[in-house]
Amino acid sequence: MEAKRKPCLQGVLFDWDGTLIDSFHADTSAYLAMFKEMGIAWGIEELERHYSPNWYQVYRAAKLPRKLWGEADRLWRAHYAKHRPQLIPGARRVLHAIRAELNLGLVTSGDRDRVVRQLREFRLTRFFSARVCSGDTLKKKPHPAPLRLALRQMELEASCSVYVGDAPQDVEMARRAGVRAIGVLGPFPTEKRLRASRPEFLISSLEELPGVLNRLRN
Repeated sequence: MEAKRKPCLQGVLFDWDGTLIDSFHADTSAYLAMFKEMGIAWGIEELERHYSPNWYQVYRAAKLPRKLWGEADRLWRAHYAKHRPQLIPGARRVLHAIRAELNLGLVTSGDRDRVVRQLREFRLTRFFSARVCSGDTLKKKPHPAPLRLALRQMELEASCSVYVGDAPQDVEMARRAGVRAIGVLGPFPTEKRLRASRPEFLISSLEELPGVLNRLRN
């Protein structure tokens, strides 16, 4: 009789905005300022209702013509640069706690220039052996391409990896890539949709993550 295979856990991959960094105020303020300049009558309610890590989905919901997307991107970046988001409470401690035994990666929809700068400012660059950002793949979340690229770069098996994110698109991307999904409640208005996406684990704080990982290992 074949022995029962022990569950494996080799790597943990993370979303960035809303999962490791509290960028909600900066992100929201930049959107609202950009929409105002573009003549779009959106307030916080409309933005929260249609929020997605894929900002082009937000543009579509706001009925922003595609020919103006480049200008909208430029304005958003200019307004975002006025803010200085901080790490989610406990993020640095959690990363320190798990990096000794597990390989860590980052898969984010954020612009590479911004994310790389923030990683450098928070002295977190060396924590991640792979850093996949917007533009590194043709397809965006929830398509599995970004996560699959990180798995290849890290030489990880999908079945022995987990992805941690705060949005339903994170859960869908993980499932489509064959990776277990851990949802974490963060500052962005995604809780209701995140719960509905039914991740394998749902935690209310990033500081609960080491306990969940220990359960998966043991």
